[in-house]
Amino acid sequence: MVLMSKPALEQFSFIRNRKPTTFFSGIPLIDLSKPDSKHLLVEACEEFGFFKVINHGVPMEFISKLESEAVNFFSLPLSEKEKVGPPSPFGYGNKSIGQNGDVGWVEYLLLNTNQESISQRFSSVFGDNPEKFRCALNDYVSAVKKMACEILEMMADGLKLQQRNVFSKLLMDEQSDSVFRLNHYPPCPEIEALTDQNMIGFGEHTDPQIISLLRSNNTSGLQISLSDGSWISVPPDQNSFFVNVGDSLQVMTNGRFKSVRHRVLTNSMKARVSMIYFGGPPLCEKIAPLPSLIKGKESLYKEFTWFEYKRSAYSSRLADNRLVLFERIAAS
Repeated sequence: MVLMSKPALEQFSFIRNRKPTTFFSGIPLIDLSKPDSKHLLVEACEEFGFFKVINHGVPMEFISKLESEAVNFFSLPLSEKEKVGPPSPFGYGNKSIGQNGDVGWVEYLLLNTNQESISQRFSSVFGDNPEKFRCALNDYVSAVKKMACEILEMMADGLKLQQRNVFSKLLMDEQSDSVFRLNHYPPCPEIEALTDQNMIGFGEHTDPQIISLLRSNNTSGLQISLSDGSWISVPPDQNSFFVNVGDSLQVMTNGRFKSVRHRVLTNSMKARVSMIYFGGPPLCEKIAPLPSLIKGKESLYKEFTWFEYKRSAYSSRLADNRLVLFERIAAS
């Protein structure tokens, strides 16, 4: 990514009134090795839709290997990276996010978690040993998927659901529509000096899937929105994972769990690399509030398939409230 003229910058978004980053100290911290975690998970999902986990069981070796592979890929010349782009939907993307005009100061690699999908198209870019990347990806995704399922089962326990795997079985299904994303946010000191504003790396949005597990290097930038609409900066932690409630989980809990709105600001001096696993259900899966969570209450959402919601979400802009189209209209 190169420095652009001021007119060229107009396609990007900025945060006005630039201030020094103040980190929020109240992010829920969940120790997955402790028995009271299931209750803390429920509280975190109800209040924030977001939390940090430690003692997560993902070997640091898996994390560092994949991060190294990601850094190597993003360090390649643009002409090499573009051999696996544009994303359709999988592949390499640069600045453009989705098909509807959203842009950010980011380049990324979007992959299906099905290992067979990492085809010749990708293999040609990863040097003499594409298996090294494939193995690093497989080890990491397998471990993170396992953690995601454990977290979802602890959530079910915390909600006192009889079927402990009611959420996790959707990720374990062979037809699970889960995806994996590597993001690289280059530093942009010249641009931020030119504008005296924070540049948006990835615009505000919620994740449409069930759950997202994010790990990034020790560079700040992630922000989440609180229930009052204010934005807070999340302190980076390269040894932990951050977990987002997705739209589908909000629906399945009938709005009890909150799908968290989040965004990424660029860091003027340091590159940020993030790795995100998005746990999704099979395309034909019907998504609706669980009957045991609407006893004595009205269902807030219509039933829909993941395919229907995904199609709607991917035809919208990042910042749109995608769930509003699937809410039940209260009788007047």
